[in-house]
Amino acid sequence: MGKIKYLIPFWIAVVVYTLFSIFTGARGVSAYNQLKIERDKQVENMEALQLINKELENTKNALLYDEDALAVYARELGYGSANERFIRIAGLDGTRKQRTEAGQILIASKPNYISDESIKIFSFCLGFGLFICMLVFDRLQHGRHKGPRTQSTKKTRFS
Repeated sequence: MGKIKYLIPFWIAVVVYTLFSIFTGARGVSAYNQLKIERDKQVENMEALQLINKELENTKNALLYDEDALAVYARELGYGSANERFIRIAGLDGTRKQRTEAGQILIASKPNYISDESIKIFSFCLGFGLFICMLVFDRLQHGRHKGPRTQSTKKTRFS
């Protein structure tokens, strides 16, 4: 296996980077699910706005084309015809019909994710750390297999 085993940390770093990118990256599963939730909120808000719009459209049509409805709305606002007299009772202003709100602003929040740079740094550090660990482990194993070094006491002469 020799030197090929030193490629294992590289491939582990690639796998870790890939998995983190798929699940927690900017375009990963987690960010996608968060965006789906925000989209569902926007769809619900749009449906509520359409209902409000329909109600306001009906009110507008009633005011434009129905004189009786116009008279009722005018009375609610405190107006009357020329031959009517009003008695106003103090403290009963809250009895007027409440109008429909125009809707609410719904601002989508940005999804939370781990940046690509952070994933790259983490993957590189993990792969480099594994590479160093393997290198140190191999050096320690290499030292154990050779045994203690002994020097020969015999001297030889070369002539």
